[in-house]
Amino acid sequence: MQTRSGADITFDGDVVTKLHRPGADPRALRTRLTVADELHGTLLAPLTVVPEQVGTRWRSRWPRVDVVVPQPELLPWAEAGALLARLHAQPVAARLPHGWPVRLRRAVERLRGTGAAAEAVRRAVVGLPPEVWRAGSPGRPSTVVHGDFHLGQLGRRGSGQPWVLIDIDDLGVGDPAWDLARPAGFWAAGHIPDDDWSAFLGAYRQAGGAALVAASADPWPVLEPFARAAVVAAAVNHPDDDLLVDACARMI
Repeated sequence: MQTRSGADITFDGDVVTKLHRPGADPRALRTRLTVADELHGTLLAPLTVVPEQVGTRWRSRWPRVDVVVPQPELLPWAEAGALLARLHAQPVAARLPHGWPVRLRRAVERLRGTGAAAEAVRRAVVGLPPEVWRAGSPGRPSTVVHGDFHLGQLGRRGSGQPWVLIDIDDLGVGDPAWDLARPAGFWAAGHIPDDDWSAFLGAYRQAGGAALVAASADPWPVLEPFARAAVVAAAVNHPDDDLLVDACARMI
């Protein structure tokens, strides 16, 4: 199975093998595997922290987990918020920047088309603020960041077991607001119901999430730039999604 990131996933019983995207840096991958192993219980621990070379690419091995069932009444938004807060509270050891800004640049490079939708996305890209092109910003917290958070990045070893974060390809250090970017942006675009967003944000705040320093303050001034970036990246990947394109048009 090939993922949108260009990685290839294969299953062999309880073992999952991931062939990482072409051009993946083996040193950065090993750092991320080591962090995942050290933060097991919050991140899924790999079966080995040493990536294996396969031709010009690198692969890692993982235990097989169950992922989130795409049923609205079963989505673990509160659990996800608390889990992210726990990740953002972990000690920062490796100084590898998380991958969100690089992924944003790759999305912008894929932007094609000449219609109204493509033009709306293009104009939204031009209007993105400077902080979305870097992993962290002066005056903001710096924590461990998953770098590609959405509910599809949750896994567990069986029903009733705690959720952990999977997929460490963009794991690193930077502003933790990036991990709230996609939920915030999709909520603003109309893809996530108010109750789900409130459950996610409330659980994150209750657990002391580092991205939002003042628990009672309006979170939107902090989250808005990153939410805009997440919507733009998603609109490039899903140009037929009217909600995402309309959200880009409203940014102008």
